[in-house]
Amino acid sequence: MVDSLTQTTLALDLGNTALKYGLFGPEGARESGVLTIPTQLAVLWQRARPRQAILSSVADEAATQPWLAELAAVDGLAQVLPFRPGFTPVPLHNAYATPHTLGPDRLAGAVGAASQYPGQDVLIIDAGTALKLDLVTADGTYHGGSIAPGLRMRLQALHTFTGRLPLVELPPATELVQLIGSSTASSLLSGVVGGTAAEVRGRVAEYQQRYPNLTVVLTGGDAPYLTAALTPLAGRIFAVPELVLLGLDKILRYNVDN
Repeated sequence: MVDSLTQTTLALDLGNTALKYGLFGPEGARESGVLTIPTQLAVLWQRARPRQAILSSVADEAATQPWLAELAAVDGLAQVLPFRPGFTPVPLHNAYATPHTLGPDRLAGAVGAASQYPGQDVLIIDAGTALKLDLVTADGTYHGGSIAPGLRMRLQALHTFTGRLPLVELPPATELVQLIGSSTASSLLSGVVGGTAAEVRGRVAEYQQRYPNLTVVLTGGDAPYLTAALTPLAGRIFAVPELVLLGLDKILRYNVDN
């Protein structure tokens, strides 16, 4: 049995819009980035020489297969683990009622959060294409959470399902969104960004009522839009940008070691 703790590993998270990768060693994360085409995997392997890899995908089969095929063609990889919730063992107790339908990014994020904050009640807020909240309790149990449209999805829906509302792009996360929109564009941003922030604050407050010592972890590409909204809340709030990749590495090493 290979001792994964001495190996360089490759974690791959294929989402709806991009494939993110992370290289990990015994000391933790070494490097992360984004790949746009499957052939870049061979270049990455030649440079970093990881021994094991794990692939998580929320994309459909047609989009996932080219990446799996490219991984299979890399002779130097000792193991490629496709991560499938409900089938792949994880270092958490999964109490989700339908584990086979659970998104792999949600479960990987939960594993990452539990490894970073062991023995704590943790709420993961993943702000990406969808806005996902997931709970891991102090006893190492994943319970589930909620899924709602993400910021860009909300803006797209307002444009698609109305006759005259424009498609508005998100401003830089450092730019203040007006409370009272003075134009159609700023009104849309107020409703979507400000409304989502208020929604998240309310949900966090509900969780805190049940779990007073709650730790909140923010991740996902749109997490910076929510950071300021959560700052006034009491409790422990941390930003962990590569949380899903961290969790995938933990799952891979757990399976190699066991």
